[in-house]
Amino acid sequence: MFAPLSVYFNWSNGIDLLVSFIIGIGFGFALEQGGFGNSRKLAMQFYFRDLTVLKVMFSAMVTAMTGIVFFTAFGWLDTNSMFIPQTFIWAQILGCAIMGVGFAIGGYCPGTSFVGLSTLKMDALFFIIGLFIGVFLFGEMFPILEELYHGKYSGNMGRITLYEFLGVRPGIIAAIILIMAIGAFWGSEKIEEKFGNQIIQ
Repeated sequence: MFAPLSVYFNWSNGIDLLVSFIIGIGFGFALEQGGFGNSRKLAMQFYFRDLTVLKVMFSAMVTAMTGIVFFTAFGWLDTNSMFIPQTFIWAQILGCAIMGVGFAIGGYCPGTSFVGLSTLKMDALFFIIGLFIGVFLFGEMFPILEELYHGKYSGNMGRITLYEFLGVRPGIIAAIILIMAIGAFWGSEKIEEKFGNQIIQ
């Protein structure tokens, strides 16, 4: 096993943070080059005019998933050493819904808002200000929301993966998601052909 690299090389927390910072810069640069710092382009996915976000995210998921499956099969990756956060199903569904509404209204998600700010877009700055206000309000309301966040109402499922939850082999899940991605790419092209040239009033 030679991966995760931080475990194999026994990196310190400082080295881990430095590597994460460098990867983050590369990731942000790639997002900006893909137009992810433009709120109008990001919002267009909700009008079915530009589904670049769907294509990029599915591409990232499939690439990472394929790498993990093959590296594990070849004995190059120890998935037990990877950090997999716990699943709090109801809390996470609610959180995703809130973020999705904010994404549709503001045209940014938290990550892409910082990408937009890196090129001095003022709408991204206002979105980030709203983000920090939301974080502050959540902190103030945490005693009320704690049971939903990670308590008895959160749907705590522990550290679990999709293939463990469904009781099938990882390769089967990978194949299903790959087929879904191919279908999403094909479908998005058709949708863009139909709605891409429509003018939003």
